[in-house]
Amino acid sequence: MHLLADTATWIALGVALGAAVLAVAACLVLLVLAFRRRATAPADAPAQADAQRVAEPEAARAGAPAETARAKRLAAIGSSVDLDVVLERILAAATATDGVDAAMAVVRDSDDSPFVATLGMSAEEAARQPVSSSPSGGARSVRISYRYDGTGVLEDEPDSSFIGGGLAVPLRGERIGTIGTLAVFWRGQDRVPDDDEITELEALARTSAPAIRNAQELREARLLTDIDAVTGIHNRRYFSETLARECARARRYERGLALLVLDIDDFEEMNERLGRPAGDDVLAAVARGLLGTVRESDVACRIGGDEFAVILPEAGAQDAERLLGRIQSTVGSGPAGPAERISLSAGIAELRPEDDSIALFQRADDALDDPPNDGEDPVEATHEPPHGLPSGWAD
Repeated sequence: MHLLADTATWIALGVALGAAVLAVAACLVLLVLAFRRRATAPADAPAQADAQRVAEPEAARAGAPAETARAKRLAAIGSSVDLDVVLERILAAATATDGVDAAMAVVRDSDDSPFVATLGMSAEEAARQPVSSSPSGGARSVRISYRYDGTGVLEDEPDSSFIGGGLAVPLRGERIGTIGTLAVFWRGQDRVPDDDEITELEALARTSAPAIRNAQELREARLLTDIDAVTGIHNRRYFSETLARECARARRYERGLALLVLDIDDFEEMNERLGRPAGDDVLAAVARGLLGTVRESDVACRIGGDEFAVILPEAGAQDAERLLGRIQSTVGSGPAGPAERISLSAGIAELRPEDDSIALFQRADDALDDPPNDGEDPVEATHEPPHGLPSGWAD
């Protein structure tokens, strides 16, 4: 019995030793294989692995500034309620895309008459663009391709200054529908915009449409408050804001600006003799005479009592004098309501380089209050600009 027990013990011990030897051998084999794999791997494999791990975050970071700038441009569009500012920001955002050289927004006004804002193209170029209405038939976008013939430009290789192609999308909002068209253009060779570019322009149009509508509604509401109830022309507040804006614009672009101030002779006596309603009829008749005589770019206002003013952008004293002659001829040519005839006194001033709107108005008003003795209409400004100043500016 003892012999059998000893034999079993030795057998078990042998099996255990054999298993241990096999385990050690297996470990040695694995170590040899790992060493060989490492020896045959490229020397820059760790660097490639590290570069791969870093590449994706770096790519994301590289696109982040562009996305941030785009988000800021979109947010800025809705942050203003001034229609001119809104359109300016929309067009700037549209031309920020690589390869885009110009942009145009065509927007329907309240009376369905469209108005056009452009960036990067001349008025003549804008007038030739076929985007006066929105894409029809529910189209998401319309691609415009140009071929030039008979202009001295090769059809297949147009000059880089010529518009080569464009892309138009509707200005459309969920609650407001389609209010116009937003288009971008590129010069030189035509190209095919990719899906990302179309999607980006559509996103800009979706953001722009409600911002434009809000600005339009505010402008319409303000227009009602800027109209004089008696005469139907602009009131004193509108006059002050517009004159300040036109003075700043004239100085910035070195353009001329003239101001014509008028009042009705003997209006107080007329008002007392005929009564207040008849006096209002006289004021309305003068306003009609102004509206029927001034240029489209001129701004006619009633600035208080029987005093009126006309702002003449890009004009000088001689232009204002000619306008005054036409106004006096129109207003004084026949009876105005109960008044048999109306006569006007006037003062004219041109913008000087050092002027602000207050100084310009004061000089025109002073000329109105201090007419010359020879019976001529008072004109404060000189006719000939001094050397070194653009035409329409006075010394």
